[in-house]
Amino acid sequence: MRFLSLIRVQENTGQKPSEKLMADMGLLITEMTADGTLLDTAGLRPSSEGKRVRLSYGKQKVSDGPFTEAKEVIGGYALLKADSIEHALQLTKRFLDVHGDEWEVECELRQLDSECEPAA
Repeated sequence: MRFLSLIRVQENTGQKPSEKLMADMGLLITEMTADGTLLDTAGLRPSSEGKRVRLSYGKQKVSDGPFTEAKEVIGGYALLKADSIEHALQLTKRFLDVHGDEWEVECELRQLDSECEPAA
């Protein structure tokens, strides 16, 4: 099964990852990629560089970032391969543990719909 862990951050804190955090994250990413549980991951550029496209009753509207109405934004994602949601939750917790006690980060964990799974 595949799971998407959406990483929510408060974008305007000015907090930057330390060299230690980046090194520890690199080790975790390497390990999880090697064991096949991490399929893909990336951080996202700031919302000020993004756009939103909304469809409302057949009409599309494009809005430029930043998205000031949002208290938190998606800062990145991890696409995981796990045997169960409990396994995916363990993997997500490992990601959060790397951040230590200096960060406030939240992950939303969702299973990909099996109808959307690629053919083997």
